[in-house]
Amino acid sequence: QVQLVESGGGLVQPGGSLNLSCAASGSISSTYTMGWYRQAPGKQRELVATITRGGSTNYADSVKGRFTISRDNAKNTVYLQINSLKPEDTAVYYCNADLQYYNGMLLTMRNYWGQGTQVTVSS
Repeated sequence: QVQLVESGGGLVQPGGSLNLSCAASGSISSTYTMGWYRQAPGKQRELVATITRGGSTNYADSVKGRFTISRDNAKNTVYLQINSLKPEDTAVYYCNADLQYYNGMLLTMRNYWGQGTQVTVSS
């Protein structure tokens, strides 16, 4: 079964840091664009950052200079280093990825979402 599994969320004080991880598992052949999104209570899910297989990155203006996305293609894993956290960063953070995988003998491409990990910034 192909899935994305996130880890690293938690409760942190303003100004603190967290490192989120998201690993793709299953019969993965290759991972393409991977990214992080977040959804705060009462708000729509929004883009945080994306990274292509070649390492090109894109960030939401609200996180530029504080968040860093990276990936390890050999481990099918994407990371999000979050620094200088603010209360407004409080949200459920979701991993997203375009995954190529084997469905039996058939090579298939599909977009996947992780289950989400809670990040709470509070003193």
